[in-house]
Amino acid sequence: MIKLNIKSRRGKITTKDAYRIFIQGTVQGVGFRPFIYRLARRMHLTGWVENTSQGVIIEVEAENKDKIYEFISRIYEEKPKTAHIEYLNVQPIEFKGYEEFEIRESTVSADKKVLILPDLTVCSQCLEELFNPKDRRYLYPFINCTQCGPRFTIIKDVPYDRENTTMAEFQMCSKCEKEYNDPESRRFHAQPNACWDCGPQLQLMDKTGNIKSQAPQAISEAVELLKQGNILALKSLGGYQIAVDALNEEAVRKLRQRKKRIHKPFALMARDLKMILQYAIFNEQEKELLLSNQRPIVLLRKKQPCEIAPLVVEDNKYLGFMLPYTPVHYLIFKDLDRPLVMTSGNITEEPIYYKDQEALEKLKDIVDCFLIHNREIHIRCDDSVTRVFISLDGKFSKEYIIRRARGYVPKPLTLSYNVKHPILAVGAQLKNTFALAKDNHVFISHHIGDLDNFSAVTAFENSIPHFEKLFGIYPEIIACDLHPEYYCSRYARKLAEEKGKKLVGVQHHHAHIVSCMAENNIEEKVIGIALDGTGFGDDGTIWGGEILIADLKQFQRVGHLQYVPQPGGDSAVKNPWQMAVSWLYKILEDEIFNLEFTKRIGKERVESVVSMIKNNVNSPLTSSMGRLFAGVSSILGLCDTASFHAEAEMKLEQIQDEYCRECYRFHLKEEENMFIIIAEEVIKHILQDLKNSVPITRISAKFHNGVVEMVYQICIKLRRRFKINKVCLSGGVFQNIFLLTRIYQRLKDRNFEVYIQGKVPANDGGICLGQAVIANSLLE
Repeated sequence: MIKLNIKSRRGKITTKDAYRIFIQGTVQGVGFRPFIYRLARRMHLTGWVENTSQGVIIEVEAENKDKIYEFISRIYEEKPKTAHIEYLNVQPIEFKGYEEFEIRESTVSADKKVLILPDLTVCSQCLEELFNPKDRRYLYPFINCTQCGPRFTIIKDVPYDRENTTMAEFQMCSKCEKEYNDPESRRFHAQPNACWDCGPQLQLMDKTGNIKSQAPQAISEAVELLKQGNILALKSLGGYQIAVDALNEEAVRKLRQRKKRIHKPFALMARDLKMILQYAIFNEQEKELLLSNQRPIVLLRKKQPCEIAPLVVEDNKYLGFMLPYTPVHYLIFKDLDRPLVMTSGNITEEPIYYKDQEALEKLKDIVDCFLIHNREIHIRCDDSVTRVFISLDGKFSKEYIIRRARGYVPKPLTLSYNVKHPILAVGAQLKNTFALAKDNHVFISHHIGDLDNFSAVTAFENSIPHFEKLFGIYPEIIACDLHPEYYCSRYARKLAEEKGKKLVGVQHHHAHIVSCMAENNIEEKVIGIALDGTGFGDDGTIWGGEILIADLKQFQRVGHLQYVPQPGGDSAVKNPWQMAVSWLYKILEDEIFNLEFTKRIGKERVESVVSMIKNNVNSPLTSSMGRLFAGVSSILGLCDTASFHAEAEMKLEQIQDEYCRECYRFHLKEEENMFIIIAEEVIKHILQDLKNSVPITRISAKFHNGVVEMVYQICIKLRRRFKINKVCLSGGVFQNIFLLTRIYQRLKDRNFEVYIQGKVPANDGGICLGQAVIANSLLE
């Protein structure tokens, strides 16, 4: 939304006056100054344009006010497609008599209000040049212009000029310099401008770091190695990727073994939409996401039968596909007729590697060769993961992001109000992102990862000051999760103490619900359904199956899943069979030892966990819905030990019969105005169905349908009691698209106003947004 403010010194615009135009928004790194220059020259206006740390300033001299109005109108209507104007102000100044229009050197101030652009996929014009033998950048792996190429991952500071990026070390040749200074060129003031003669270069190395060849030969040799079943490490925009032939089962098996990534699905990259259609189905919205400037990984329904190597996603019904987004990717697919596994270049559980030496050292035992270049990546940034949510009646759909990183970050979320003071919200321990809030913008970081890992902790600590510097936001308020042992919470406490800033603790599930509220511009009370794996509760237990009445400042817990022990504490997260024992022992007591389940797990192991429960040894109470899903998955024999986060829950979702409409019934027990969700009868019915040889596909569906019906019944009761009709759904369990779509539709059919997330993840990757908004509300 543009705020247009035109004032005159004498109450009216006079002839031969001069005007200063100040523009804020995404106006740097998008060819905005060259656009202004060309427009002003075409309109025979004089003056200048420059980048500042706050935005773009234009001084323009015109014959009359109509010229100014036309100029402003055309700025808005004809601006580069990647630009976004949030604020435009016009003020009269003294007439200086400029003879021409020029681009001035950038100026720097302490107050920074520029919106930095995410990295952009290579544009169609650059692609044409890339594959044109007559073009001087033919096959050049780093071709770019003002409309495409790296931005966020190479910027060290604003304003966005070459000396403030990792391209500073590359001196432009005379031809590139001529383009850079030519207002009619697409590369007029394109900061990463480069070519074969002066820019970054690409090399193929073996696993020991010895150079085998230079581009363009390096790429053709890399493609041959991929065709032969070799594993390639590729330095991309935000870090290293690992590629392998997605149709070669043995090559994929080799990658899984070396990377120690046993079952977690791999992402895929295909040359074009036609190639994707051989293996997956997509609708128009999914197609738009695949082709968007963000170029995320999009979860698509897998075709049956499918020639993708089974080990890529195993029994998952979905494939995560993305299209090429760098010139290097396009050059690889030039002579490749099959999709590639394209996964993060890291050892499992560590953040993506982006420094060359670290990648060479840590990936040498995983990959067979490296395709590496000498343009430094300043900040790591993973590929984003997303999907399309479509309601069952087809009346509503939206993007439903799962991991927000490359292509989306650092574009801010815009609030409908200004925060009172600059805020840092440090997020959660898992899937960490942090946020900086100032005015009406919340800048959410790229995906950092799980802070149980030292490398992720280092990335977290380094990224916060980088964001503060980039956006000129130095927080006065620091918001964190209430969990006393989360690393991010300890960091927040220490930072607040050292800098004398106010610390605000925010309950985990309240933050989940408010993140959904903030994204949907809701400020009044809602019914909040927060379902996830873990979160520190106000009573000191582990929450995760929470029903709240919430607004932006406070919440009331009005329901939760019944408490059961979580034997082994965090160990139960990686060993779902321990949660299965907890539920089974609660129902059967010592009869648990007569089950087939116990024979499969081992009597001694089950006895050990039962002993922990009986003696209350390392068995904190939990109301987690995620742990219930995991326990059921183990009872059904789907996943006893998880090799990655939420594997058990994912397998339970994927196995279900989507056409089954039967359901198990949860009992809602009311105690002192609190609904306790009793799951014991559900577990009993599951055991009975197993005994009766009911297919586990149906059992899974009945369990899912039971959760849908339970949420619906609670919402009906709460609407009646509290006169609230808005429902927000958040938490990692809602990444289960089957569950989400059915709960959404069940509530909509009874005229509830139902809100889900989309711009930020429903998982812990969106927690920081809720923390920032709650902290701001508590300042009143």
